[in-house]
Amino acid sequence: MPQPDPDMPVPTGSARAEHPRDPAMPAVEGLDQPANGRIVGGEHRFPLRVYFEDTDLSGIVYHANYLRYMERARSDMLVRAGIDQRAHQEAGGGAYAVTALSIRYRAPARLDDALVVVTRLQMIRAASVDIHQQVMLGAQILTEAEVTAALVSPSGRPLRQPHAWVAAFEQVMGEQVMGEQVMGEQQMPSGEKTS
Repeated sequence: MPQPDPDMPVPTGSARAEHPRDPAMPAVEGLDQPANGRIVGGEHRFPLRVYFEDTDLSGIVYHANYLRYMERARSDMLVRAGIDQRAHQEAGGGAYAVTALSIRYRAPARLDDALVVVTRLQMIRAASVDIHQQVMLGAQILTEAEVTAALVSPSGRPLRQPHAWVAAFEQVMGEQVMGEQVMGEQQMPSGEKTS
């Protein structure tokens, strides 16, 4: 679990706390925080709502917006796993870039739908990670994708992922394996259980 940043100002109960990057600006506190995802049972779950701007003339979500939803979920997953991609990039260490993507659209989302983007890590390599993502409406899969994200330098060359990041991904994947076991039974991919 990520530890709090010792340099980050801690709210003291006053109406204004310092902004983490600009002390002259008030920090966003309490109920005003943006929506966050969570890692549960080895998957990252990121809630979002469909707004008018997300839809096309026919009233359904424009196909490219599913890619935006998935990108937001992947970015949030990094934060929840304790990976500060922004600080790494600002220090000259590079950032993740999508190097492969395969997407399948199954059913449309519509205005005001409450969606969840479910993200599962599939494989960790030296410089990249394979990710499976689904955009869900309740139990219905609307869209799913296979994504490969590689860590690249500012000049675009592949970089080894920091050991701490690989360990964070392995912890998420470890929770995934543990989450698939139910009271001593192992869950089969088909949903059947074996003892």
